[in-house]
Amino acid sequence: MKFVMIPHVWEDTAAAIEAGGHQQVTDLNDADLLFFNGSAPEFPELPDNIKIVQASMAGIDALVRRGVVTDQARWANAGGLYADTVAESSVALLLAQLHRHNITARRKTWARGEVQRTKQWLYDEKTVAIMGAGGIGLRLIELLKPFGVRIIAVNNSGRPVEGADETFAMSDADHVWSEADYFVMLMPLTEATTGIVNRETLGKMKPTAVVVNVGRGPLVNTDDLVEAIQNGTIAGAALDVTDPEPLPDGHPLWDLDDVVITPHTANTYERIRSLTGPLTVRNIELFEAGEQMETEVDVVAGY
Repeated sequence: MKFVMIPHVWEDTAAAIEAGGHQQVTDLNDADLLFFNGSAPEFPELPDNIKIVQASMAGIDALVRRGVVTDQARWANAGGLYADTVAESSVALLLAQLHRHNITARRKTWARGEVQRTKQWLYDEKTVAIMGAGGIGLRLIELLKPFGVRIIAVNNSGRPVEGADETFAMSDADHVWSEADYFVMLMPLTEATTGIVNRETLGKMKPTAVVVNVGRGPLVNTDDLVEAIQNGTIAGAALDVTDPEPLPDGHPLWDLDDVVITPHTANTYERIRSLTGPLTVRNIELFEAGEQMETEVDVVAGY
């Protein structure tokens, strides 16, 4: 199969696809597969010859919002491919917030009174809610299990998630906001999930609750989150993604001791480039066999 890589040519990734028996071309009109590794505004007009669009990102919600995702071609993302990296980063963010690393790093002093008073523990019979428990959620459950936490998985279907103590469909999960201690946001960004963490849901949480967002920034209403932390409605947040993103200098989130922020590095470009080549080869093989691709996207649902 002929493939074109737009807008950036990742040589190692292209080499992995070529090693699978496929030919890289430079003309979109001469390709069967578009490997897309840019931002939504960079997406090209899709000619009829493209049979597969392989996106390098875990979700294609930005492309869905832009209106370019249609059934003209079959679409695949990198869903679940970054489970190890994002799950590890999620645990790191949560522990950094609970252990109050931010306070000591900011103040550069050995004074530990506030840390002693406000530090929380993950192992202490806590409940973690994984909101959007797909492939990354499965790996996160494995990493959390040694802490002895109770895990509530929330997904779209309500189908049981392996390793979780309980699983609920999002439509039946309203009670989870007041039941869990910590929340890890992994949901795809859709019309239904945009702003799902807001003044109302934050108001249902325990005052010791912590929100970790490694999914998409707009899952959380930023203004409501800032207000909830400033008012003591919840204990804090750990954010790898924000809305807006990049988070502007001087934004109120930067000034909150109770918020740990990383600049969308729960996964890195090195991992993306390393993993998406072999994934593309597997997806082509499944496509040519007349089967569903490993990470095929439902163009109606958008994920």
